[in-house]
Amino acid sequence: MKKYLILVKHSLPEIVESLPARKWKLSEIGRERARKLADPLRSYHPDVIISSVESKAIETAEIVAEKLVLAVYVVEGLHEHDRGNVAFLSKDDFQKAVQEFFSKPTELVFGNETANQSYERFNRAILAVLNSYQEKTIIVVAHGTVISLFVSRLTGVHDFLLWNELGLPSFLIIDLQANTLVKKENIT
Repeated sequence: MKKYLILVKHSLPEIVESLPARKWKLSEIGRERARKLADPLRSYHPDVIISSVESKAIETAEIVAEKLVLAVYVVEGLHEHDRGNVAFLSKDDFQKAVQEFFSKPTELVFGNETANQSYERFNRAILAVLNSYQEKTIIVVAHGTVISLFVSRLTGVHDFLLWNELGLPSFLIIDLQANTLVKKENIT
């Protein structure tokens, strides 16, 4: 049986403008969508679920894990691009900031990390997870920006376009032997 890396973008959070995004929790719709997420993932026979340290990722992972009867392991380094120093932005301003982030990967243009720094941190964490769970199909619940950076550099897909297409939640199936994106699906 082929083994995959399944990258899941967390489900829909409850936006609280006064809190940094890293502290947001799932909304009721987000919890409902997370429950729906388990069914299409089941066919890939996952062995383990790994989550970033952020609440919305942990909640997504726990809901999926309950339905798939798997344990959740929280791993450092899988968190979103660090933008804790950025105030809440309108949708248009956020979109522009993220586009600039992807287009200038070596420059600190948004938040506390460059795109390259975010990628390097996330990539190190993914490689450690893959090393710990060799020959396993792994679900990693993380965040759109770092997932897009990783998948872009692994497969050659355009990072900003991928980021823009990922829903809350969504998942990507990666064949690591061929470094290809096998499937991308949004859950609504």
